[in-house]
Amino acid sequence: RKNDEGDLIAFKTSSGRELDYTTALSEAKSGKLAHVDVFHKYGRDIIRSEPDGTKENNLDNLPSF
Repeated sequence: RKNDEGDLIAFKTSSGRELDYTTALSEAKSGKLAHVDVFHKYGRDIIRSEPDGTKENNLDNLPSF
């Protein structure tokens, strides 16, 4: 899910769980979410899909819910 500015604010897992950004970030850091990475940019931690050369599965390109 994105906010009005186009920023990702929530995620839906393949099992249907809905996670706000903070929860998803925490779970990604602890290895509880598959196929996502956490990196530090702009002075904060950011979640992103694992780089695999496929743009279709980038978090920004996933279906809205």
